[in-house]
Amino acid sequence: MNRRLTGWAILAILVVIVLANTLFVVEQREQALVLRFGEPVRVINQPGRQQAGLHAKVPFMENVKKLDRRNLSLEADQEEIIAADQERLVVDAFIRYRINDPLQYYRTLRDDRTAADRIERLLNSALRQTLGSATSNEIISGRRAELVRQTRIDVSRRAASSRLGISVIDVRIKRADLPAANQAAVYRRMQTSRQQEAAQIRAVGEQQKREIIASADKEVAITLATATEVAESTRGEGDSQRTRIFADSFGKDPSFASFYRSMQAYEASLGQGDTTMVLSPDSAFFRYFDRGPGAK
Repeated sequence: MNRRLTGWAILAILVVIVLANTLFVVEQREQALVLRFGEPVRVINQPGRQQAGLHAKVPFMENVKKLDRRNLSLEADQEEIIAADQERLVVDAFIRYRINDPLQYYRTLRDDRTAADRIERLLNSALRQTLGSATSNEIISGRRAELVRQTRIDVSRRAASSRLGISVIDVRIKRADLPAANQAAVYRRMQTSRQQEAAQIRAVGEQQKREIIASADKEVAITLATATEVAESTRGEGDSQRTRIFADSFGKDPSFASFYRSMQAYEASLGQGDTTMVLSPDSAFFRYFDRGPGAK
């Protein structure tokens, strides 16, 4: 009886061992690669198929390597890149990818550590080539989105030609900045450049100001000269007309003309009240005081 029980126990243990080496579970987030003596023979739950659940393999001859079916992310180490304008930039980037061909992935890379190292080297190489053709300003702000897109396309092409069994979903640059040792010098150079630009703008503004002032002064001089010319011409015409009127008037009544000129002489000499004159009372200058307008 004891031998029989022992035999059944041993058989049960053997069955459990065989089942444990035969059955396996593949979750929704996983894809399983069945290896026979280390060589891949089939894939279960590959992207595009729904095969999650309980599966079986040949015990002791086949084993299972499970790979992630989800999108994977890899952050590359900081890389120092020389831009087209010879500026050194420290770039932090990451890549998101998916294992879309597990058989090829396993044949080429074997394990996750090798895969991470290979993918990181591809990313760094693509970054150096793409960013090396752009200036530091374009990398930092001007063409960053376009350069990231070019890098993603380049990494995808390199991964396909290397037969890595992955599809590149996205590439992003987290940070692109100057090395700490170069920042002070670059800031000083930027400051000097801005100061030169400001000085040039001020010089252009000062030149324009002088041109405007000179033009305004010229216009003022021309306007004043024209006005003076018109005024003198008008005054001359007025004086001529006045002289003509006086001449006509004096010709018609000489006695009145003489009287009017005397009145003008009186006004010019005595009108201010501060003139002292020493003349004889019977002087011709005062003849109109005694005899009126009819004096001869």
